[in-house]
Amino acid sequence: MHTPSGTFPSLTPVVPTVPAPAVGSAGTVRFVAPAPAPSVTYPAAGAVPAAAGLLPGLESLSPADEDAVWLHDALLGPHSADIVRYLSLARRCGGPVLDLGCGSGRLAVPFARQGFSVEAIDRDADCLERLRAWGRRIGPQVARRLVTTRADLAELRLGRTYRLALLAGAMIAAVPPHARPGLLREIAAHLEPGGALALDFTAHQPRGLSEEPVRTMAFPVPRFDGVEEWAVARQAFDLDDMSEHISYHCVRTGKLSSERVVRTTRKWIVDPRRLEADLRAAGLRVEHRRHHRVDERTESVLLVCRARA
Repeated sequence: MHTPSGTFPSLTPVVPTVPAPAVGSAGTVRFVAPAPAPSVTYPAAGAVPAAAGLLPGLESLSPADEDAVWLHDALLGPHSADIVRYLSLARRCGGPVLDLGCGSGRLAVPFARQGFSVEAIDRDADCLERLRAWGRRIGPQVARRLVTTRADLAELRLGRTYRLALLAGAMIAAVPPHARPGLLREIAAHLEPGGALALDFTAHQPRGLSEEPVRTMAFPVPRFDGVEEWAVARQAFDLDDMSEHISYHCVRTGKLSSERVVRTTRKWIVDPRRLEADLRAAGLRVEHRRHHRVDERTESVLLVCRARA
């Protein structure tokens, strides 16, 4: 269910005439075009250059049903590259750990397996149940280290303190800008002395967004059940309300049948300067920054913040 290589699959530009591979009934490879819904067009001029290890907005897409778990968990699973970085930070900070927007446990469960006490918070009840079930399958020593809480991050109220709080997978972009200051204040107020908040997000150059407000890319979804799956992602940026609308058109092809599934999600564009101002206002200072260039207009940013003494 997860990528065994330890990295995300590569993203490739979407060109309408480029086919996606699928497995035929005799086990041979054939090609079918992952055509989107009729109301959506994918212009080749808006295609995003290939980049490995980064997916557009997928991190804030909650699976709507069991079929969607492949798209969400397989690509953001425990073999994702960021888990090593966050585990290393947890070993320096210690527990307990607060995993905000935990999804179905891609960080929380491995952390518990490594001996950390984790409170995992998400607004999706089905995701939390999958997290608990995963912990139970590993064993009681892991399950008892996991506490799950159903809550919306925009209205978060915490009841204990933590050594490390995580907003991983660009979850800060899933929180409306007007609600971010309150969320950051709540987190800062519940960090133990010496504790840290770590978060990551995708930073876009405003000029690039205005020049190219729609972007498209395709990528294979790793599966291990005999089904070939490709996803076509279309990002549409709205600079008026600083939002991003993303649709995923998935084509699944098995030996006997094929199907198309559409998922959509909305997130907010993160302005790095405004975010850092919100962090300072909450009493948090940025101790470490890590930048990873996605393309000439976009980069991935990791911040590690400490409460001011």
